[in-house]
Amino acid sequence: MTEQTESEKLYTFKRTLKKLRQFRGSGTQLVSVYIPASYPIPEIAAKIREEMNQAQNIKSKQTRNNVIAALDRINNALKHFKKTPPNGLVLFAGNISPDPSKTDIQTFILEPLYKLNQSVYRCDSTFFLEPLERMVKSDDAYGILAIEGRESTLALLRGTEITILEHIHNPAHAKVRKGGQSARRYERLVEEATERYYKKVGEAMDKHFLNKVKGIIIGGPGPVKEYFVKTKPFNYQHKILGVVDTGYADEHGIHEIIEKADEILQQHEAIKEKNLVQRFIKEVVKGGKAIYGYKDVVEAIKSGRAELVLVSDEIPLQYFKFKCPNDGTEKELIVKPDEVDKIRLKPLQCPKCNAAMEIEEDDDITDHIISIAEEHNIPVEVISKTSAEGMQFFKGFYGLGAFLKY
Repeated sequence: MTEQTESEKLYTFKRTLKKLRQFRGSGTQLVSVYIPASYPIPEIAAKIREEMNQAQNIKSKQTRNNVIAALDRINNALKHFKKTPPNGLVLFAGNISPDPSKTDIQTFILEPLYKLNQSVYRCDSTFFLEPLERMVKSDDAYGILAIEGRESTLALLRGTEITILEHIHNPAHAKVRKGGQSARRYERLVEEATERYYKKVGEAMDKHFLNKVKGIIIGGPGPVKEYFVKTKPFNYQHKILGVVDTGYADEHGIHEIIEKADEILQQHEAIKEKNLVQRFIKEVVKGGKAIYGYKDVVEAIKSGRAELVLVSDEIPLQYFKFKCPNDGTEKELIVKPDEVDKIRLKPLQCPKCNAAMEIEEDDDITDHIISIAEEHNIPVEVISKTSAEGMQFFKGFYGLGAFLKY
């Protein structure tokens, strides 16, 4: 199966949070469990069993039964994990039925976007989502490198949070002494030590940033930063977004780089989306390898002709699929938001036997397209409507298009 693009992962994660946010429990019976990365699963399972015993003391019979049932669901879900996933694990369970007289215990399992460092057990009338909401708000991570001849500092920027990762010192000035050596030999030793220093910084970049950040900004005093970028003693896959001048290469230098980085980061995101949408428009105008519209895009996905699907982050349409219980007749329908409740209350009639058709699928159109694309291993880019190009794509092409292989 094709790996999700970053925009697709973020969209899917946001949609899941939006769904969880809507649930309300009758009383404090919705359970949220956060398990940090590397935390032993057996220990969490033991704590859940302990909470089940404690829940026996809840006075309300309905709340007691629902909390115990939710904890039991979480305990059973934990049995499918031998160890905690790399970023940790979050489990939600509870009675999500809007009717207090009915019971609908559901379990939801999420792997966080980023490494989870806190352990949480919460029983409330809503699911506890704040830590995951913060991850969405600071979804973009960037590598920051401040470098000069004597030292360098690596840091991670996520939202407004800055994490210093590593300090590296160049031993050339400290360990290489001129002594009785010739000037030429001395220079060569300094050069060799400096090359080793650059290599060490490059290896640190690979360790901390490779496949973990959207791009890297490099800064520092003097010409060292430009020489470092030119010689590239780091993995070729790193995306260097920009190089800026700073007065320092320590933690102060990191903050200087970040102060000057806003314009670079804004341009990076805007340019990426702008290029994608402009390329799409050019292909459509010249009748090239691009299509738009629900029917054509779905057909291209299912036939394997689609190379990359573009979809706006929120298209105000709902997808329904109906099926006749008598003869199996199927029908698809795409409706506007103000028609959704009407369709749900009064489904279509079968055109062959007039029986009431059953709703087999009821999904947001963006989710529906992403789901079809994933089934056929086609990558998806979710286009935000916040940029001019994103809004142009939404208004001009109904927020749905695809590049074709042929």
